[in-house]
Amino acid sequence: MADLARRHAAVADAVESRVLAVLRSGRWIGGPVVEEAEAAMAHLFERDAAVGVASGTDAIILALQAAGVSAGDEVAVPALTFFATAGAVCAIGAVPRVVDVDARGLMCPSALAALDAPRLRVVLPVHLFGNRCTAHRIGVRTVDDAAQAVGCSPPASTGELTAVSTYPTKTLSSAGDGGFVVGDPAAIEKVRRLGSHGLVGPHVHARVEGHVGRNSRLDAVAAAVLLGQLPTLHDRIRRRQAIARHYDSCVSAACEPLPRDPGNPVPSYLVRAPDRARLAAHLEAHGIETTVYYPRPLTEQPALVGRIPPADCPVATRLCAELLAIPVHAGLSDDEVERVGRALESA
Repeated sequence: MADLARRHAAVADAVESRVLAVLRSGRWIGGPVVEEAEAAMAHLFERDAAVGVASGTDAIILALQAAGVSAGDEVAVPALTFFATAGAVCAIGAVPRVVDVDARGLMCPSALAALDAPRLRVVLPVHLFGNRCTAHRIGVRTVDDAAQAVGCSPPASTGELTAVSTYPTKTLSSAGDGGFVVGDPAAIEKVRRLGSHGLVGPHVHARVEGHVGRNSRLDAVAAAVLLGQLPTLHDRIRRRQAIARHYDSCVSAACEPLPRDPGNPVPSYLVRAPDRARLAAHLEAHGIETTVYYPRPLTEQPALVGRIPPADCPVATRLCAELLAIPVHAGLSDDEVERVGRALESA
């Protein structure tokens, strides 16, 4: 599904020279390299400012706190997403209100409109699988999760604050955990303070939107790795898009591609297969790895059972039973892509 060593080999000189410069500088927390990465991420999302944080999960947590979410508030989240979307809500004592998705796996606007949530403070849509989600609710603030949507055209950044992950398997990544929040400068300054212990002056720590700050910063080595990869981002996206188009032309009656928006950077290639187990076994027999994103909706996550209000999510439940991810990373050779295509045709 991923080959990080192959990806690194393609940019090794640029990445390693940047990392070595950071190590030799002795400036390993903050500094000009982190500032450069923040400016690059703001530019990529066409926003005015960005701040680096320790992980994509922290990006969601800090963005929600900066938006004024506190314990007991409710936050709307899609039923189909990685657990961190809901886990971040729980981490600040708020309550995830799970909303069903549409056929693309995105938070369904009509389901969101019908949600009975008297303490709903924020809508947290997820730009899943590279598709842009526009679900919002009038009178309720939006903080969006773009962990799977770096490189979307136009950018996937519909909220007042957008959380981004640079986990190693993301299309644009660091060499470990990392993330960003992008938005307007005033809101980003709140996030920055929350991620630096609420620091407002020498040894002076204040609350931000009622929250005590903590340590969540992107380190300079992680920023250097990201910047070393950045010049190849759009070429890698174009390669992914070309691979996806080839797969689209090869799929048999055993499955159908999950719809993709124009400008989707293809962080994952997903098909819907009524008999997913059979398709996965067929591909495995041809030496092709697959994985499932995601095997259960949030309503069935053990950590959330009994902690969130019940929700009816029939579309998400069906997608969880049918979706299968197939390798699409830019490091695949032409021969490997052809081999996957032939396996899809013969399924």
